[in-house]
Parts: sequence; C-alpha cells; structure tokens
Amino acid sequence: MSEQLRQETLEQERYEHEKPFIIDEIKQTTPMIYGAISDVMTMLSKVGIAKNSKNVQQGYRFRGIDDMYNALAPFLSTARLLILPRIRSREITERETKNGGMLFYVVLDVEFDFVSAIDGSKHVVRVFGEAMDSGDKATNKAMSAAYKYACMQAFCIPTEGDNDADAQTHEVKGKSDPRGEIESRAVVDEKQVDKYVNLFTDALNADVEEEKRAELVSALRAELAGKNDLFIAIGERLESKQKSAIRLYCEQHTKAMKANLGSTNGVRG
Repeated sequence: MSEQLRQETLEQERYEHEKPFIIDEIKQTTPMIYGAISDVMTMLSKVGIAKNSKNVQQGYRFRGIDDMYNALAPFLSTARLLILPRIRSREITERETKNGGMLFYVVLDVEFDFVSAIDGSKHVVRVFGEAMDSGDKATNKAMSAAYKYACMQAFCIPTEGDNDADAQTHEVKGKSDPRGEIESRAVVDEKQVDKYVNLFTDALNADVEEEKRAELVSALRAELAGKNDLFIAIGERLESKQKSAIRLYCEQHTKAMKANLGSTNGVRG
C-alpha cells in the first residue's frame, strides 16, 4: 500500500470514528427552528394539502385558508413550531367595478416569525398579501393570502396555478384620468403643487386637537375646489395614508358642520 493511500485510509477511519461526535455537535449548535421547518416539510410531503375550495367565476379549485389551517395545525404542534404575524404596512385604495360598484383593494407587507418553541430560535419570512372586497373583509383576506403563501414557500407546498387571492375574481374598471388625454391636460404650476403638498403635510402633522386638524385640512381642500388638475397633481405627490387621512378629515368636518347646523336650527326653532 502506498503512503498516500495509507494516509487516506487513516483519515477515513478517523472520520468514521469521530462522525457521531461531529453530528452531535452540529445538532447542539444549529438553531432548532430549521429542524422544525424541515420536520413539517417531511410530514406534508407524505399527505399534501387537498384543493377543497372552488373559484366561483373561473371554476378552478384551490387551497383555502381553512384547508391550510386544518392540514398544518397538527404538524406545527408536533414540530413545536409557532408562526406569528407582524404587519409592517397596509395600503388601501378604492376601485370601481365594471358594474359601477365599489371595491377596496388592500396590500399588506407582513413578516411571519417562524419560532421554535423548544429553544426560541426563529426565522423571519416576509411576504405581501393582496386582496379585494366590496365590504370590510379586504384586510382579512389579504392577511389570509399572506399566511397561505408564506407557508407554501417555507414548506415547499406545490401551488399548481393556485396563485390567486381567494374564491372570487373581481373585474375592475380601468382607471380614467380626470384630466383627460395627455395632450389636453392643463399645465400645472409645480410651485403651487409643492406649496399645497407642504400645507397638507403640515396640517396632518399639526399638534392640535382632531377637530381643529379636520378644520385645517378641509379649508385647504376647499381652496382647491374646481382646480382638478392641481388637486390631482398634489395627490400624485402625497402618500396613500396621507390621502386617506385627508379624505377622512374632510368627511369628519362635513359631519361636524351638519351637526352644528342642525343644532343651531333646533335652537332657533
């Protein structure tokens, strides 16, 4: 036997002798969260998750959130694995359906902490959840979608074309620009845009009572009455949450004014 071959044989024998200790060391130092995720993957690979729900409009079958919960719950319990949500941001916009109805479109930026209940180690999975609803369920649906696809990606659950929000398919009317075609748009004074963006921002952040803030915002909105081109340009510069707040404060101020007017009329009567 050559010297080189003899050395290789000795190295192999030493490795075989020390392997159990090396594996034990790896088990002790590797965070248990990854073993828990792997255990759930193993259990899911044997049984899968059936597509028990059906899309009404397009007729295809998909895995609903209840299907995911029912399949995952016993496996997560066995693996001592927790999945805890944390919403980083939420955006909501209003869209019109082709039939003239109103839809609320919600986008959530969500982080899920996959946590081992044994040693407390965790891995963060970040996903976006999107959904539409004509009532107050858009955020709930978006949260369910985020959870479902976080689990699909973490546990390698096949989707087979199941990349939809839920059981409904919404037909949204295309957005129309109130300023008309680009060629016919009026030229907007950028200084005026900057001025009102700053004024709205200051009003929203003012250290005053809510009633006073609503009054300030409504006064600025009143100044822009009939100036659609300028108002739209301002809206393009504001954040979604700012535009939502402006709309809310204007509604609050209008209600307060009507209430005051009704109270005054009652006194006069």
